[in-house]
This record gives sequence, structure tokens and C-alpha cells, in this order.
Amino acid sequence: MTFRHSLSTARWLAALAAGAGLCVCASAWALNVDQLAEPDRRTLEAILQDLEPVIKPKQQDGSAVLLSWDKLYAPLNQDQRAFLDAFRKLRGASLGATSHYFGEAGDSADLVPVGSETVLKDGVVTPLDPQYLPRPVFEASSRMMEAMTEELGRRLLVESGYRAPAYQLYLFLFYLPKHGYSIKETNRFVALPGHSEHGYPPGQAIDFINEAGINGEDHPEVFEALPEYEWLQAHAREFGFVLSYPRNNPQGTAFEPWHWHYEPPGQ
Repeated sequence: MTFRHSLSTARWLAALAAGAGLCVCASAWALNVDQLAEPDRRTLEAILQDLEPVIKPKQQDGSAVLLSWDKLYAPLNQDQRAFLDAFRKLRGASLGATSHYFGEAGDSADLVPVGSETVLKDGVVTPLDPQYLPRPVFEASSRMMEAMTEELGRRLLVESGYRAPAYQLYLFLFYLPKHGYSIKETNRFVALPGHSEHGYPPGQAIDFINEAGINGEDHPEVFEALPEYEWLQAHAREFGFVLSYPRNNPQGTAFEPWHWHYEPPGQ
């Protein structure tokens, strides 16, 4: 079991050590990855509350996916920032899922907007949130959807493309309560920053949704049964796209039939 020292305690220890000519190099936060302790849950709830006025407008105008670390940290106090730092130091390899660490330097890509897309769900036209993709990935996915439309008379849309590492951390924190405040369990469904293919332009991931609004998030088998998914299985590799998390994948990540990453042909 792990436990947390408050920053005030850490600063007191540092001052005491300084007086004795020593150096305290311990982390201010030791997270219980099985389930957050009650004080950490309260810290998380306060952070989410403080971030909502910043994140919500950006989600509405589509700029949240480009969130910078400065914007994420700006409304938070020192203790809250240290809490976020503790999550950034975690590595998926120690959590049992999505173990590959790409790093956080994913925000320098040549990103292009996907364009306005809508789904027709239960007779209601609903616009999708604006998305961005690295230019080569956008061009390859556009060619793939043209081919799918020509053969099937239907296409898939981009529900989620590029996500900056700072926004990825926000999403991880946002979904923690849904998974019982377990970092390990949340990591099976939402990657930590630096571990997500959505923030790694050389192997950029796309989460697809069909024109009827089926994305498979709560019921993967529904997306798996789509003709569009069957077409992807047969043809996506021709355009450089690979299913990232099939059933029983070695990463230990949940089955995601909608999540495909880019591997340029010949790579």
C-alpha cells in the first residue's frame, strides 16, 4: 500500500534537512495505483472543478485537443500541480496495460483540421467535435474513406484524432471516478499522457464512428458487427492503418475495434 505526504509536510522536512545540511529528494505525492486514497480523491475532485471553466469552452470550440501544459496548470495551486506531476511520472509498464511510452513531445506536428462532420443518430443530426490529424494521416484516411464509400456506400468519421498530452492527462483524471478511482483500471481504457497513440503523430491513432453515431465505446461488439469494421479488417492495411487493440492484445488494453493507428506502408 502507498500513502501520501502533503506538500506542507514535505516542505517542513526539507527545511529541517536543510538545517542539518541534508537533502530531501522524495516525491511529494505517492499515489496508490490500486485505488486513490480519500484525501487524493478530494484533491482530484477539486482539480476537476477548477479545470472545468478552462476545459469546457475549449471542448465546445474544438481547441481542447490542442491544450498546452501551461493552460492546464494555470488555474491550479502548487499542491494540485504536484498532484498532476505525480501522474506524469507514472509509466504504463508498471500498471499492466498500454505499456509503450512515446514521450510527451507530440505537439510539434503539422496538424490539419478534419473539417465539419455530423452523424445522424435516431433521426437527429449531431455535429462531431472538431478534430485534427497530422497531414500524412489526414490524407491517408481521406483516401481510405473514399475507397470505403465507393465499395460500401457508407463511410466512417473521425470522432477523435490528435490529442495533446496535456489534454490526455485531463481525460485520464476525468475518467478516474468512473473506474472506481483505480489508476490501474482506468489505464485499461484511457492511456496516461505520453502513452497514447492519439498524442503520437508518427503513429497517430484515429477513433472512428459511423454515420449513425455508433462508436462502440460502451458496447464494442456493436461496432465490431458493422460492415464498415469488416471492410477495415480487409483493407485498412492497404492505406497504412492497423488495429491497435484487438481482442486479448498483449498490451492488456480493452478491445477497441474503433481505434486504428497509422503505420505508413513499407514501415
